[in-house]
Amino acid sequence: MTTNRLEAFSDGVMAIIITIMVLELKIPDEQTWASLIPLIPKFSSYLFSFIYVGIYWNNHHHLFQAIEKVNGKILWANLHLLFWLSLLPFATAWLGEHSLNNRPPAFLYGCILLMCAISYALLEKFAIQHEGATSKIARAIKSNLKEKISILLYLSGILCSLIYPYLSLVLYYTVTILWLVPDRRIEKQHQP
Repeated sequence: MTTNRLEAFSDGVMAIIITIMVLELKIPDEQTWASLIPLIPKFSSYLFSFIYVGIYWNNHHHLFQAIEKVNGKILWANLHLLFWLSLLPFATAWLGEHSLNNRPPAFLYGCILLMCAISYALLEKFAIQHEGATSKIARAIKSNLKEKISILLYLSGILCSLIYPYLSLVLYYTVTILWLVPDRRIEKQHQP
């Protein structure tokens, strides 16, 4: 089975996730600059979640450019990733609603980010298994240091959220900065 339908479905789900997140930003009742100040936490959580979804979309696109065919394991791993990504709007809204300084929303947000990272790593693993050890994708993803650092930062952030929610957000957002530049490993395999 080719990757076209999986990519199209995933693109649609990610577009809906972003749309749901932006709908949580409510228009203020007043028409003043000061009325926007209470929206800063909501907008901040939206901004970083938007970037997260964009990073996953970008890397997902690169991943499936290197894969020629998919199997049932890859389909289920992709759904697993989309499930965790689909929970981001809820966690984003809850985090933004409570001024980014409450332990339970910061904890949940981190757990969802961690599960997104783990599910993406599983998707890569199953793709490599299916394509073979000498495939483009296997050659591209020899080193998964960024993935391991990300998971470690998420775990650290989750633990920090129990005491210092702001610090946990700094750790989560550090992962965003780490992945802001798209993953070039796969792109390099397509160059002549």
